[in-house]
Amino acid sequence: MAKLADSLRKSIMKISIVIPAHNEEKYIGACLSSILNEGLGAFEEIIVVNNLSTDGTANIVKKFDGVLLISETQKGPNKARQRGLEKASGDLVAYIDADTEVNKEWFASVEKEFAKNPDLVCLSGPLFYNGLTSAENAMVWIYWHCLAIPTYFLFGYMATGGNCVVRRDAFLKIGGFDTDVKFYGDDTNTARRLSKIGKVKFKTSFFVLTSSRRFKGQGFFKTGFLYASNFLSEVFFHRPVTKEYRDIR
Repeated sequence: MAKLADSLRKSIMKISIVIPAHNEEKYIGACLSSILNEGLGAFEEIIVVNNLSTDGTANIVKKFDGVLLISETQKGPNKARQRGLEKASGDLVAYIDADTEVNKEWFASVEKEFAKNPDLVCLSGPLFYNGLTSAENAMVWIYWHCLAIPTYFLFGYMATGGNCVVRRDAFLKIGGFDTDVKFYGDDTNTARRLSKIGKVKFKTSFFVLTSSRRFKGQGFFKTGFLYASNFLSEVFFHRPVTKEYRDIR
């Protein structure tokens, strides 16, 4: 991992990691620990954007030395992510969710992909989930490999909001996040707009591990349907079909 940090320094690619957080006291500690344990200096800064939390999220974040805690007083993931973008100083800005954990290979992929492709403006990949049954895990694997990847090659872009790294100058060029998008379709909106000015890559080996709470909260098939329908709506109509965000914890 030391070689990775040296490589990033030599290539002058500084990574800012932005994590939106709304009432994430159950997860944010493990998320930050995974970055600090696996990254080993391969990033410039970690920014947690506290988005109107009413639990102990902020207090937990404050226990981690070197992690910057800022606030966004307008509720919504894209509001928080945009606030993080405005504060970030890195050449690359990585977005993960507060219930997500990363590994060493994740950092290595960021360095490798952006170093070899100067036209790359966005790197993203799948989410895999804790707490699913074997059958559900198999369905998630099929979804990413047999549905998502062919769709990505068909349209030329795809991203997941909880596992996305963007080239900061390119993202600022298009105005950053569309904060009018409440939740569903936000990642496709970002990927579609960035694809106009550079390469958007979706790589199945570039994955993160996250909680399965959304599946548990609203159902496995409903969740898949909402993501798929809003992806297509963004592609064809440039707006999501789902207008509101239901907060599930």
